[in-house]
Amino acid sequence: MKARNFAFSAGFMALAVLAGCSHLPGAKPAAQAMIESSSGSQVRGTVSFTPMGDKLLVEADLSGLTPGEHGFHVHEGGDCSAPDASSARGHFNPAGMMHGHHQQYHAQRHAGDLPNLMADANGRARYRAEVAGLTADIGPLGIVGRSLVVHADADDYRSQPAGNSGRRIACGVIKTP
Repeated sequence: MKARNFAFSAGFMALAVLAGCSHLPGAKPAAQAMIESSSGSQVRGTVSFTPMGDKLLVEADLSGLTPGEHGFHVHEGGDCSAPDASSARGHFNPAGMMHGHHQQYHAQRHAGDLPNLMADANGRARYRAEVAGLTADIGPLGIVGRSLVVHADADDYRSQPAGNSGRRIACGVIKTP
């Protein structure tokens, strides 16, 4: 009887450990942002951040965009109160990296530089990207307490310091759920 109880207990513990792993399908987001319009836009939506091993899964559902590409960045300040979202300050860049080229995206970028959003003809963007160099906490690479900004234009992945992506048309503070 003890052997069977031990096997059951060990199996239960293994399931409990696996349930706590954030890289499993169905994992809950560790952080999220409610995106609100700025600079007179109509952009709104949600963004979630889920740890996936050594990467962070970023998923967004946004509406009110103009069709096409838009710069999408984590900014240093966790404040979206200015009408033009300038209170979010500059890109989150704890390592002091240059703004990276798209072809070298994962190797040569600053931490807050995310792949561009692509809005469809109806102004909707459904986004999913796995990024390295960020964590869903308040640590040195943490995004919690920072902001997420959507820009009017595409990030060109060349211009310094922020990719020439135009005005800030939406912003949301990144928080734990």
